[in-house]
Amino acid sequence: MKQPEKGKPQKHKAPVWGYLAVLGASFVAATIAGWAGSPIDNYAYDWMFRHHPAAARPAESILLTVDEDSLEAMGGMRHLRRALAEALVRVAAASPKVVAIDLILADEGDSGDDAALQSAFEKIPALVLACELIDGGSRWEDPIPRFRRAAAALGHVHGDPGPLDGVSRLAPLEKVAGHDRRWALALEAFRLSRGGGPIVESPHDIEVGGLTIPARRSESRALRIRYIQPLASGEFPLPRVSFRELRDNPGLAERFRGKVVFAGVTAQSAMRDRMLTPYSYGTYMPGIEIHASIFETLARGGFLVSASNLSVLLLSLALATAGVAAFAFRTGRQAYALAGLVLAAAHLAPYFLFTHGLVFPYLAPVLAAWLSTVSAGSLQFVTVRRALRRSQAETARYQQAMHFVTHEMRTPLTAIQGSSELMSRYSLTEDKRKQIAELINSESKRLARMIETFLNVERLSAGEMQLKREVFPAHGVIAACIERARPLAERKQIGLHFDEAAEAELEGDRELMEYAVYNLLTNAVKYSPAATEVTIATRLDGARLRLSVQDQGIGMEEHELRNIFQKFYRTHRAVASGEAGTGIGLSIVDQIVTHHGGRIEVTSAPGKGSCFTVVLLARSLKSAGAK
Repeated sequence: MKQPEKGKPQKHKAPVWGYLAVLGASFVAATIAGWAGSPIDNYAYDWMFRHHPAAARPAESILLTVDEDSLEAMGGMRHLRRALAEALVRVAAASPKVVAIDLILADEGDSGDDAALQSAFEKIPALVLACELIDGGSRWEDPIPRFRRAAAALGHVHGDPGPLDGVSRLAPLEKVAGHDRRWALALEAFRLSRGGGPIVESPHDIEVGGLTIPARRSESRALRIRYIQPLASGEFPLPRVSFRELRDNPGLAERFRGKVVFAGVTAQSAMRDRMLTPYSYGTYMPGIEIHASIFETLARGGFLVSASNLSVLLLSLALATAGVAAFAFRTGRQAYALAGLVLAAAHLAPYFLFTHGLVFPYLAPVLAAWLSTVSAGSLQFVTVRRALRRSQAETARYQQAMHFVTHEMRTPLTAIQGSSELMSRYSLTEDKRKQIAELINSESKRLARMIETFLNVERLSAGEMQLKREVFPAHGVIAACIERARPLAERKQIGLHFDEAAEAELEGDRELMEYAVYNLLTNAVKYSPAATEVTIATRLDGARLRLSVQDQGIGMEEHELRNIFQKFYRTHRAVASGEAGTGIGLSIVDQIVTHHGGRIEVTSAPGKGSCFTVVLLARSLKSAGAK
């Protein structure tokens, strides 16, 4: 029997299909979670956005705002058009590049105010007026005709706040009502600032003034807005002049020279188009500032591009594969170190790609990495634990077998030792010396057979040997065992009665079968009172031989019958009788019978004895002879 090696690490691997199942389940779960959408992706995007702001450069735009002071100074919103006309006259004198008005001028107002505003509009060559969708997006609400005639372009003012948190991260550059499409206010301002040429389209992008803008048609030409980082005071960083400041100090009009001007309302009491941004921290940004941010995004270039679905799937699959491979090909500290690298890569990859202008969802790759590493690590842990328990069981089995061998060897060794001492201490006759020498020879051969039997049983248990396949008569095995057990029975005045009702042949290992039958006989004698009888009977039941050993001994309880074939289990009555052995013999008998394709049936009751019946495949000797 081979003892388990000690002090040498054993590598235990889970089956390949187990790791493949972990890989598939992790990838699918991460993909479904990523496609379902999660605030986590938005929070991660905002965090990366704030920690990697757009590069600083001079602004091309400036704001002309109606703040709270301006609103109070002009007497409320009813005087907005006249105040706007006065401000635009001063701005027009400074020759701005483009003026975009973030006000919906769809209704007729005071005729004098409208005339003044129309006159101011006509002084601005590159004027963009705002329009918006109404009636559920079925039609456009445009400026009144007198204003529209003065405009070089109309631009829609719709934002695209996130559905989960209302944060404006994307800007739809186009909106459609029926067959009438409008470009965004900021895009029209950018187009006019670059010469007013046409917008060239493709399914994946648009081109304006030589600038290619990554905006897919299938996504309403959505553009990721590169908001400019707020000032330390939290104020919007683009330059601005309020209506009141311009009225009080006309010289401020020079600040608009050559700039793209966005005019609109920022006063909270009059503003209705406000949205959250990644920089908002709970405060809302006026629509005019969002339009200016879209324009500056276009003017700066360096766009943030959303990763394609295929690239997200490939990155998630790569991370899941790496997480599984860490435990599939390595163990211990190496595996955990590699898994840590995979997790670090999963967390850092989206930020690294973000710094290069590519926006990856955060949840899908990170979840793929975590699920794969945790699941693969758990699979390896379970596999190693199972292998450890198996190794411990093998060690215990080895120790039990050694204990058993030591116990069973005592009888022949005692006989050999006693006989050798007699020969060395006393002067014996030649006949006596010859008799003792024959006893020593007989017991040594018995000891050798016993060792070989034990080794064979252990090899069978470990799957390291095949049973001998020889045909032998059951009668011969039983008779030999009875003769070997007879001296033990005679010392207790126990009769051995062999009731051979059937003659049959068995196929298998004769020596092992003799051990099994002998063990049952000696147990029956050992646990039977003196002057009783042990009956050995055989009968054929179809193609099976039923070999039973019936005693008149102390018997067993019902709960003891369920455990008697476990190694080292000893019944309470056997212990009380003083005849308890090691509790290993019956477990070996059970292994021998099982390896021969049979089974053992036991019936017993306290004070009524026990009957062990071995059921084996057999064939009748009479049938064999007739054949």
